[in-house]
Amino acid sequence: MPGDRDIPAEDRDGEVPRYVAIIADGNGRWARSHGVPVNDGHEAGADTLKARLRDAVEFGIEQLTVYSFSTENWSRPPGEVRGLIAMLAQRIARETPELHREGVRMRFIGQRQGVPGELLQRMREAEKITAGNQRLALFIAFNYGGRAEIVDAAMRFTGGGEQDFRRGLYAPEMHDPDLIIRTGGEQRLSNYLLWQAAYSELVFREELWPDFTRQALAEALSEFSSRHRRYGGR
Repeated sequence: MPGDRDIPAEDRDGEVPRYVAIIADGNGRWARSHGVPVNDGHEAGADTLKARLRDAVEFGIEQLTVYSFSTENWSRPPGEVRGLIAMLAQRIARETPELHREGVRMRFIGQRQGVPGELLQRMREAEKITAGNQRLALFIAFNYGGRAEIVDAAMRFTGGGEQDFRRGLYAPEMHDPDLIIRTGGEQRLSNYLLWQAAYSELVFREELWPDFTRQALAEALSEFSSRHRRYGGR
């Protein structure tokens, strides 16, 4: 992309994060600032996700987890919720074949109960079609809450240590993120990956999610690469 900066070569050889999670915040504010309906903001956000997913492959990311809809988001205006769910179902149907050809594995994490039937069917089909892909794993957190995930895992837990507890999480095969990026200027996790984020590095960006460019992603990855992770040591 003309004008965009890639990750510096020295950072590519260093601690480039393999497992990245994103809180894609700011679609509604982007829509208001552009004088368009809020669901146009969600469409713009979906376009951004598609573009950054391709960048993530180029940058060597192996797993990308994106917060798309929280358990609290059901409280938003009904028209916005209906539009978002319809858009997501359409996007999954339209883009799954393309993502499958590109080697992306899709996995949805969150509570399945309460998800509208058509969307749930699309989610299951996408997971089935892409199950064998290994180029990049895309985890989409839909109807997701970190506390709910921990409670659900605790209800399934029959004893043991952390690894035994982990098997009860929504996607036990998902690695703990090396890096969590939040767009939109807010600086909090908002009930996102609370178990998995114990030692994640956090990067907060001012851009609203639809404005999060390839260069912005590269800068966030470079910021991660400049840090020294001690995991409680020295």
